Amino acid sequence: MKPYLYLLAFALVACHSPSEQKEPATEQLTNYVNPFIGTDGTGNTYPGAMTPFGMVQLSPDIGIPGWDRISGYFYPDSIITGFSHTHLSGTGAGDLYDVLIMPTNSRFNEHIEANNHLPFSYFSHKHETATAGYYSVDLLSYGIKAELTATPRVGVQRYTFPKDEQSKITVDLGYSINWDKPTETYLKVVDNTTLEGYRFSTGWARNQKVYFVIKLSKPFLDKEFTEEKENGKANRSKMVLRYATGDNETIVVKTALSMHSIAGAYKNMEAEAPHFAFDDYREAARNLWERQLQKITVEGGTEEQKTIFYTMLYQSMLAPNLFSDVDAPEKRYDTFSLWDTFRAAHPLYTLLHREASADFIKSFLAHYRENGTLPVWSMQGGETNMMIGYHAVPIIVDAYFKNIPMDIPLAYEACKQSAMVKEREIDLYQQYGYVPYDLDKSGENWSVSKTLEYAYDDWCIAQFAKSLGKEQDADYFAKRAENWRNLFDKKTTFFRPKDSKGQFIKLFNPKEYSKYFCESNAWHYRWFVPHNILGLRAAMGGVNAFEQKLDSMFTLAVTPDEKLPIFSTGMIGQYVHGNEPSHHVAYLYHFTNHPEKVSQRVTEILNTQYKNTSDGHCGNEDCGQMSSWYVLSTLGLYPINPADSRYYLSEPLFDKATLHLENGKTFTIEKRKDSKAKTLLNDKPLNRGYITYEEIIAGGRLEFKK
Repeated sequence: MKPYLYLLAFALVACHSPSEQKEPATEQLTNYVNPFIGTDGTGNTYPGAMTPFGMVQLSPDIGIPGWDRISGYFYPDSIITGFSHTHLSGTGAGDLYDVLIMPTNSRFNEHIEANNHLPFSYFSHKHETATAGYYSVDLLSYGIKAELTATPRVGVQRYTFPKDEQSKITVDLGYSINWDKPTETYLKVVDNTTLEGYRFSTGWARNQKVYFVIKLSKPFLDKEFTEEKENGKANRSKMVLRYATGDNETIVVKTALSMHSIAGAYKNMEAEAPHFAFDDYREAARNLWERQLQKITVEGGTEEQKTIFYTMLYQSMLAPNLFSDVDAPEKRYDTFSLWDTFRAAHPLYTLLHREASADFIKSFLAHYRENGTLPVWSMQGGETNMMIGYHAVPIIVDAYFKNIPMDIPLAYEACKQSAMVKEREIDLYQQYGYVPYDLDKSGENWSVSKTLEYAYDDWCIAQFAKSLGKEQDADYFAKRAENWRNLFDKKTTFFRPKDSKGQFIKLFNPKEYSKYFCESNAWHYRWFVPHNILGLRAAMGGVNAFEQKLDSMFTLAVTPDEKLPIFSTGMIGQYVHGNEPSHHVAYLYHFTNHPEKVSQRVTEILNTQYKNTSDGHCGNEDCGQMSSWYVLSTLGLYPINPADSRYYLSEPLFDKATLHLENGKTFTIEKRKDSKAKTLLNDKPLNRGYITYEEIIAGGRLEFKK
């Protein structure tokens, strides 16, 4: 859908009352969404309001720093210090929290040292609600009800006040926790219902810029402005607006964001939020979510399973996020957690969101034009260089072979150039055919993981080059794709660190979480050769040995004396579902003599590692990867190699699931007791363990014997 058509659709929904809208006859799937899943434990999600892939993530902030509160919210807490407009979903990075707004009054005036003495209110989960596109909470200390909703680029809040002559709304640009630090802030009163400004900050996003316009439904009586300066620049601007409110009086606050200019924020406000009818925006947001969730309808299963499924489908669309204004020549996104999401999230997006996937590729290429390389882990217009690999490459190559529109010459140039840079130890990798652990002087090292992930990305470039008739490049990158062999230790059958002299490291324990493996150990990275599973199987000693080692992966228990890092969660033996390197491993049983073990393992993971509770994620949600794994695996599909268009099969969770594709066709996945064969594709026996992307989008039916 073109940007202006999307905005028109949103405006048409937003400008009609809920009673005038035609409700679809189908079941309302937003009723199954529970945004609190993952807000406790290691999930690091947030419960606030946004639209699919929206620029605004309007959510409550506890105001206290720390790992547990990295998304701004932590379910076990009991205080709220305001509502900010940008958040990260399920990452290990504490950043954003831009433009904090908090309503208060004369009833309460306590402060807590741990949250920088900011105003706060106690709250209870009994008086808190969240669903797709909507969040509400009673601020018990003040007797104020706060409600949140959003358009793609505008956060909308409605506060219901008690009678009080000293009701206040505070706009705090100096608020920051965790990695985030404001570097320059600007806040101007345009009139008694309008504020404008910007917040520049550094953190994980080192040069983040957010511009905004705030519109209030009621003029304020007076104001109090304060600011602090550092290096001659105001970096902590705050405005306190005073109102005299009657009992149950509502004030609506609209905040339009732009990542480019204040003028852009005004345009975004005019296009998406021209009025103050909160309930209309709430309904419009719900309808946007409903349309996306209706892309997959399921039958059978329990209510609990449906709640988890649709919440995971919802969470798969919390990132990437809009980065362009309404009048931009092309739609641009950012917040690409590529080390995570290339594995399952983007292969899900190509099925459900082909148009958005094309925009994601355009965003990658815009990043390349501006920076000379494809993004590694980009957000808010900048590169964080977090994690490893050049994993925009498999996403681009996958999209290319799936005929998703792109500038093919530029895309190929970007892929090749990103693999030839002299940074992130790619120069060492090119020179030695692996990253020597004694020459990797980066803070984390991760030499083994870098080698394996670079080799996979190189395979992707080789396929791209071959398809374009670039035979010399294809041969070059195909040879680099086999660099995994250079670190394979035939004696232990593990990948093992090697120095610049070609010698394996002497002291080696595959269960150890050493600096040579990225957030993992040798057991996890043992399986990361997704482009050459048959070669890996042969190197391990053949099909029987391969299966035995897979069995050991799921049965070798952690001993009491082992110290596990924070990212090693969701463990089944050595398998770690809470972190991404293990995500494809259960599906490798397709390459053994007992492929039925795929379904056994996948079903075990589905049933044990996801719950309809606040701690329902076994690890960081990671911008849609954890949730996308669940969605695909529930359907009985998973891309072992995310760039070869194959989705490997497991037994689906529901009796029937129907994909309603953007091309107007449907693809049905069904379990039947009367099936004539173990697996049927369009009523014909399927004598292989996978189906292709082309077979899915062509429409049809995949049938499993129940």
